[in-house]
Amino acid sequence: MRTVPYGMTNVMQNVMRTVPYGMTNEAYAEAHRRRNCRDLYLCPMSHTTAFIAIALFFLLSACNNATAPEAPPSPPVGGEQAPTYAANGSQAGETASAHAADGLSARSLLPPNGGAGGGLDYLLGKFDPATRPDFVAIGKPYADKSGMRLRRETSEAFQKMWAAAQREGISLKIISSTRTFVQQKAIWEGKWARFAAEAPDPQVRALKILEYSSMPGASRHHWGTDVDLNDLNNPSFEAGGKHEKVYRWLAAHAHEYGFCQPYTAGRPHGYKEEKWHWSYTPLSKPLLEQYEKTVTDASFSGFQGAETAARIQVVKHYALGINAACK
Repeated sequence: MRTVPYGMTNVMQNVMRTVPYGMTNEAYAEAHRRRNCRDLYLCPMSHTTAFIAIALFFLLSACNNATAPEAPPSPPVGGEQAPTYAANGSQAGETASAHAADGLSARSLLPPNGGAGGGLDYLLGKFDPATRPDFVAIGKPYADKSGMRLRRETSEAFQKMWAAAQREGISLKIISSTRTFVQQKAIWEGKWARFAAEAPDPQVRALKILEYSSMPGASRHHWGTDVDLNDLNNPSFEAGGKHEKVYRWLAAHAHEYGFCQPYTAGRPHGYKEEKWHWSYTPLSKPLLEQYEKTVTDASFSGFQGAETAARIQVVKHYALGINAACK
């Protein structure tokens, strides 16, 4: 600490330290004061400068308020919860138009038209799920083998349903998921050859295959929304079958997670009942609506027996001939 002589102010002492030649003590003291207040950001500004600064402050505040993004809604208390769905697979209190408003319209679900995997190609399964960011790989413990894929939303909903079933002692296992046009063609043409002797007439043979297998381009499995669970035989899910409890649980609770059984008993047209086949309707419903508008029986080609599609009316009786609750 330096000592200021008795009766002398700090400013006076500073002036006496070194006053430049030709500068009065008062001028040097004022310059010294301004230097100190500038270093502390305390110097008084002119009225014009102050007005400009205030105006800029309010202008910047208004711009920030106008462009600030809206905060996302807070997650539910207690962690993430599965959405609640009505028995037909729709979210509780939600209409078909609400699905579109929430971004789940067919237009938003389909890739752009043109090029491989766009628009019609997607609906017909003519794309590679492994190259698409909206598809994810699924494996154990949810599936019985690796290499399968589903739409991301379907996978997330299934995992929640799987966990809920596990808590009640029910085991769900995906044994078939997304199938491309090429994969469905291999299934179809394998059966086409197998039933050749039994059903030499092409239309009769096609109808035989259509009891449980779709024509390439007509399978819901193309969309990444549908899964086959546990077994491919109805008796396994019926009274006394090893998956009887599984089917009872699915019939009671699958809709809570958005899943619906598209091929039930008692429908006038279409495939036979498949107790193992479940569809994630928040995606499959709008896709089916677009399928009905876009695909015709003339759309089927590139596999044996494709010429029978128009006579059988595959779109009307099979693609659209599903459980009404899943539409």
